[in-house]
Amino acid sequence: MREVAEESAVWAQQLETSNVGDLTLEQLQASTRALARDYLSPAAPVTTLSRARQLRDRVFQLLEGRQHPRQTIELYAVAGYVCTLLAWISSDLGQLHDADTHARTAWVCATMADNTELRAWVLSTRSKIAYWDGRPQMAIQYARHGLAHKPDGTAAILLACQEADAWAELGADAEAQAAMAHANVARDSLTGRDDVGGLLSCPDVRRANYAAGVHLRTGQPRTALHEAQAALAQPPHAYGTTAQLHVSTASAYLALGEPDAAIEALQPVLDLPWEHRMAPVTSRLRDLAATTSRAPLADSRSARELRGRITAFCSSAPPPALSPADPRP
Repeated sequence: MREVAEESAVWAQQLETSNVGDLTLEQLQASTRALARDYLSPAAPVTTLSRARQLRDRVFQLLEGRQHPRQTIELYAVAGYVCTLLAWISSDLGQLHDADTHARTAWVCATMADNTELRAWVLSTRSKIAYWDGRPQMAIQYARHGLAHKPDGTAAILLACQEADAWAELGADAEAQAAMAHANVARDSLTGRDDVGGLLSCPDVRRANYAAGVHLRTGQPRTALHEAQAALAQPPHAYGTTAQLHVSTASAYLALGEPDAAIEALQPVLDLPWEHRMAPVTSRLRDLAATTSRAPLADSRSARELRGRITAFCSSAPPPALSPADPRP
């Protein structure tokens, strides 16, 4: 009887041991928030990617050990958010297959942590990946799946924006405008806070970036111009978002028959250093160049100059580790 009791005591002692303390968990969560914030700064994306990889490896190593169930859940949440960041950054660098791999791992972590907010951000990331991979229908499915989880933070705004963007890509104007209206409602009714913030947040500047793109593709260049200019007057969210807002401004001016204004609006984008020339930005610039070729003023001096500058920008060679720079044809 005593031997059986001692076995129970040994098991209880092992159960109480943990390879992670609450302060360590707090530090890991703080490091995750710092990564999400720093990615929006002028630092090189590959630097943030490297830091995220180191943090992921540390968390994975801790998960291989023993900790209290609550701590395990929190570690899975940290791992899921870090893998989500890796997925988003990888997609920005044009590595869509790798991005999807990170996102699948993030989904496993979100399931293990049973974390609704994390699930929503993983699905938002997968929607982004599907969109840039030329699968807008799948992007819509991921966005709607994310909205079905009813996240408390700004993920709901971004998911609705992504659905609108994908519908606009398909030429479904009514569906795109309805989804954009849903994003506006989500913004106006927001009550919760984001767990991580930074890259994994959707302030109004980011919403306006999507809105401008949707309005452009649904034949409303003046509304798009208003959205983009109003957003550019606000504090910036990220250099990538700012760049896309300038592209939308230039696209709106071109649609309104003002190519000289389009060139002026695009100059901040053309001045970006090569390490900040993310795949979404170069892709949208190529779309703009193609639009310029079909515009009534296609043969004008300003239109030719605009296409030439875009071609020079997109042909700037990225480092080998980042090729291919743009997944879209």
